[in-house]
Amino acid sequence: MKSIKLISKQAFGEFDEMMPVLDDINKVLIKIAAVGVCGSDMHYYKHGRIGEQVVEYPYTIGHEAAGYIEKIYGDSKDLKVEQLVAIEPAVSCGQCDQCRAGRHHTCRHIQFMGAPGQIQGLMKEYVTVPTQNVFPVPESFSANEAAFVEPMSIGAYAVKLGQISEKDNIGIIGVGPIGMSVLLSLKYWGNNQQYVWDKLDYRLENAKKAGVLWSGNPEKIKIQNELQNIIPEELDIVFECCGEQDAVDTALKVLKPGGKLVIVGIPSEDRISFDMNDLRRKEISIINVRRQNHSVEDAIKIIDHFRPLDDFLITHTFNYNQTNEAFKLVNDYADNVVKAVVKF
Repeated sequence: MKSIKLISKQAFGEFDEMMPVLDDINKVLIKIAAVGVCGSDMHYYKHGRIGEQVVEYPYTIGHEAAGYIEKIYGDSKDLKVEQLVAIEPAVSCGQCDQCRAGRHHTCRHIQFMGAPGQIQGLMKEYVTVPTQNVFPVPESFSANEAAFVEPMSIGAYAVKLGQISEKDNIGIIGVGPIGMSVLLSLKYWGNNQQYVWDKLDYRLENAKKAGVLWSGNPEKIKIQNELQNIIPEELDIVFECCGEQDAVDTALKVLKPGGKLVIVGIPSEDRISFDMNDLRRKEISIINVRRQNHSVEDAIKIIDHFRPLDDFLITHTFNYNQTNEAFKLVNDYADNVVKAVVKF
């Protein structure tokens, strides 16, 4: 078994301080073409932190990225210069107990691009990335669509964790980029029984275009009562994609006994709570989603199936010198934004 060694950022290029990598690691120089503005980026933008991860300024953000290969070092993994690729931002060591168990996303030594104290973000013109983190996309993809592979992979992974069937009645709370990624992943794998709710009407309209059975705004109706009338046997699975306490509370009310709550959203607070009466009485299973694992290839297939995405997902594009405007737009939920992308 190869040993883990530390390579400095001077030796590797874009890595922040020190990080564990495999001996003889291969890497690719990429000219960034597009970077999506993610919900977790907004946590850093608004709060300067996510849990224990605290930003120390100045810091380069961004992890939803795609670009064109400029140069290849070492084993090419069948990559080609000038090829458009999506970037998987989590770099695992490949050797710890988690990696050996196939859980590379919970690697003991994981380093994430755009996470404080780990690897500098991808919102820059050029980056070097380990070959294992580079995935070619079909020639028909735009750079924006290639950048959306990262959030789509989270939706795909969440659906795989949920172990859904075609007959399951499924709720999705929050239909922003991640909620829509869950929705499209469900449809790709044959489930068309979705009930969605969101506080933004334009996002509900967006979900309707994708073909949901029902949608509602919790600020205008009582979701539990409405669903009770429509589907009295209650929901099999609920995907919580907004990170809000009231969403978790509602999920427990609308799930059937033996149902599953899949938590995908990142809460702004360090703690959320559960009504133990509902949780225990219904024997609800809680599944937490940590980014994604072995789902990038699935995400590429899903996007290829539903593209073009500009009509209903990638709603705004900014030049790199308009990055502040992009972040303000997403922060304010302005102009019916779903996903904003910064182009380089």
